[in-house]
Amino acid sequence: MAPVEQDTRTRIVAAAKGALLEAGYANVSTRGIAEAAGVPLSQIHYHFGSKQNLMLALLDAENQARLARQGAMFDTELPLWKQWMQACDFFDDDLESGYVRLLLEMTAAGWSNEDIATVVRDELRGWFDLLAQVAKRAMARFDGLSAFTAEEIAALAGLPFLGAEAVILLGLDDKQIAARSALRKIGELLRVLEER
Repeated sequence: MAPVEQDTRTRIVAAAKGALLEAGYANVSTRGIAEAAGVPLSQIHYHFGSKQNLMLALLDAENQARLARQGAMFDTELPLWKQWMQACDFFDDDLESGYVRLLLEMTAAGWSNEDIATVVRDELRGWFDLLAQVAKRAMARFDGLSAFTAEEIAALAGLPFLGAEAVILLGLDDKQIAARSALRKIGELLRVLEER
């Protein structure tokens, strides 16, 4: 892809993220995105084909960057409890950056659109596959985990983050539902288990 085309594509994706964070997926228009990006509307159709494809490309780019970040962190020699706490820090960063909003907006859109659901399922599966790899390493160190499969441990580790994301985006803070503090307490529990 030529540098000018890549620059145009990058500007469109950045404008799409801003529009989604401001208005939500259902209210985003390609015309508004084109105006924000400073490009003709035809450029969105040329590069992405549709609003749906543009938003899914945005989700994929954001998701792949975070999966790479998380994978690199899990590949370190940090104790599992420190990795969990780092994941909690990443969680806070992802809320702040708008990634969580993007993921949950597209998840909600997928409930009524099978094409979107297929892509979002694949994106989420990447997270649970990564967590299953981490679980396999943890199972070799902790005897008590043998009652679970790596996939079950991945579900037990990942689903609390998804649930926390949903309630936080609804505006329920830790005073109403202690999502963030509960996630961090799991890290403390892991520390106690690892130090035994």
